[in-house]
Amino acid sequence: MSTDESTTPKPTPATGTAPTEGADGVAATEAATPTELSGSAPASDSGAAQGATRILVAEDEALIRLDLVEMLGEQGYDVVGQASNGEQAVELAKEVKPDLVIMDVKMPILDGLSAAEQLHEAKLCPVIMLTAFSQTELVERARDAGVMAYIVKPFTADDLRPAIDIATSRWQELKALEAEIADLGERLETRKLVDRAKGVLMTQLKLSESDAFRWIQKTAMDRRLGMKEVAEAVINGFPAA
Repeated sequence: MSTDESTTPKPTPATGTAPTEGADGVAATEAATPTELSGSAPASDSGAAQGATRILVAEDEALIRLDLVEMLGEQGYDVVGQASNGEQAVELAKEVKPDLVIMDVKMPILDGLSAAEQLHEAKLCPVIMLTAFSQTELVERARDAGVMAYIVKPFTADDLRPAIDIATSRWQELKALEAEIADLGERLETRKLVDRAKGVLMTQLKLSESDAFRWIQKTAMDRRLGMKEVAEAVINGFPAA
């Protein structure tokens, strides 16, 4: 064996999954990704900045969907998933929990409005509807489905950001209103219970209304409980000493 032959390194075999050639001549790996197995398209690799709005795109026409994904990526949004029908959109939204869904009205299996209704009922995220129609019936149903904004086909990149800003703003207002209503409901329930508890104390301990209220208030502070909890204990027949 010559010196050249003994010192020349031998090539090492390549590791990883070998590409195979599909029917369209495009190389593809043998292993399918989980997203591909579910039937929905993978998210775009847009290189979106950290903290960018995470968007799910649902559109059955592939060219329109890809154009939309590209436009969103160019504007700094993070496309976290793609779906070609309403059913896929709902399932994917539950999985990836996007900040926003942009969805076409007319899609197979489950139309966009029905999918929007499911997302709204689950309180997952705001929905922007892609539509080429403007019938009154459609607008009313979309409103009932919780749609926050519209993008009318054909659209341009300049149409996206205003609709996204409107949808996210309305969604935040809705969530704030729901939280306020829940707080008011809780406060009203507490007030009703405290009033009932005052009546019990006035009867059992012969206290005045103001003294009964102060008793509940002081007991709550001393025991580090909410006034609602103390009131419930009084009503249930266990007034604290």
